[in-house]
Amino acid sequence: MSQNDFSTGLDLPEGVLPPGFLRDPVHLLAFGFGSGAMPRAPGTWGSLAAIPIWYTFSWLPQPIYWAIVALAFIVGVWLCGKTARDLKVHDHGGIVWDEFVGMWIALGLFPDHIVGVLLAFVMFRLFDIIKPWPINWLDERLPGGFGIMVDDVVAAIMALVCLYLIDLWIMPQVFS
Repeated sequence: MSQNDFSTGLDLPEGVLPPGFLRDPVHLLAFGFGSGAMPRAPGTWGSLAAIPIWYTFSWLPQPIYWAIVALAFIVGVWLCGKTARDLKVHDHGGIVWDEFVGMWIALGLFPDHIVGVLLAFVMFRLFDIIKPWPINWLDERLPGGFGIMVDDVVAAIMALVCLYLIDLWIMPQVFS
């Protein structure tokens, strides 16, 4: 299967980006500032790239924090949808804005130590990769940018719930 380079008309192997693709700000954001262009495990790289950005607004009061995350989701629906249409691939592996938003949701408990950040990363990646129900069902059925975004949001919510339970039951004993 090949994708057509929308600027030159050349057929490119799947996964190869058209020349200059990331110069477009929409594509650059959808590809997580280039982190999604990594040849292997772009979702993992995108999730890692989301963490330093999270640190820039994690200190904000919760209502503002969640408003930023909600806005990032809404913008992400458009970013991811446009980038997928331009690439002529439903959910190109390099589109990682959904991982950014997913990580920001998974980090919503505002971990105050590196162990919490690492647990959020591991739990989110676990749910995003394994895709248990309903994540797999949503991933297969929802079209466009909304479909690209929503399965990661559900994975992040599942991770957040697990992190909450870990924080409630396990972490107090570990750090006491």
